[in-house]
Amino acid sequence: MTLTPHRSGALLLAAVSALIPLVASSAPAAALADPHPHRHQRHIPDDPQPRWYQRHTTEEITRFLRTFYGSHGPSEQDRAQRVSQLLKDKQAHSPETDVLLCRPGTPESITVGQATAAPSAFVGWATVTTTWASGVTDTFTAYVRTDSRPITLDDVICAG
Repeated sequence: MTLTPHRSGALLLAAVSALIPLVASSAPAAALADPHPHRHQRHIPDDPQPRWYQRHTTEEITRFLRTFYGSHGPSEQDRAQRVSQLLKDKQAHSPETDVLLCRPGTPESITVGQATAAPSAFVGWATVTTTWASGVTDTFTAYVRTDSRPITLDDVICAG
């Protein structure tokens, strides 16, 4: 058996030549693996925080609740579109009362206090006071998730 030093070098050269196109072609393949690599980012360049991180402020929560409740209670459209599934389920199980107002009927007036928020709990709330034709005044707490998009009424806890 005769050793030929040039053949092993030729074999190595052939192997490297075969691998170079594979390595070179893997870079474009990696780039094509996710054609939209930034699709999960909603950051607007002039926006100081990404949209997914922003939460409703206490002013936004107060404005929403005052608009939602109005002077005599939420509209049918607001009840359908601006209420959590939790409250819709509560209403379905308690048809004798209005879970959004903690009492059946239409109040004479509604007052919504200034909202408070617990950012780490992703929740904001405000005290809502209703006055009824009989002269009775009721108070309850309305809760909003600070990360909900769009803003919706998440829960209502009646005082009595």
